[in-house]
Amino acid sequence: MRKSVAMGYVPYDEALTEKARENRRNPTPAEKKLWFEVLRSRQLSGLKFTRQKPLDRYIVDFYCAELMLAIEIDGDSHVGRKRCDEVRARSLNALGVEVVRYTNAEVMNRVDGVYVDLLKRVSDM
Repeated sequence: MRKSVAMGYVPYDEALTEKARENRRNPTPAEKKLWFEVLRSRQLSGLKFTRQKPLDRYIVDFYCAELMLAIEIDGDSHVGRKRCDEVRARSLNALGVEVVRYTNAEVMNRVDGVYVDLLKRVSDM
């Protein structure tokens, strides 16, 4: 069962808006691949995703407000940051946002597997 769109709004720190815009202008190769091959133009089950979305005090790589689902791609900047990523996920979970993580390697080398995994996840929501 899908959550209502009204439930999908999460307040955010407006100071993050410009950083989010900058991130959208300069996506990583993995972000670009996932966006164009899986998420853009409602390719995944007709769901609308946005890129580099400010939520609370964070910016998530991709967000579907209808499902309150955030997708994060972990690249080199996440090495040694497992604890920070866990705290971030718990904070977002407390706001009702489910966080799904994939590595750069998964997206770049097995985007079809990421697509299938996401399809299963969204159908279970």
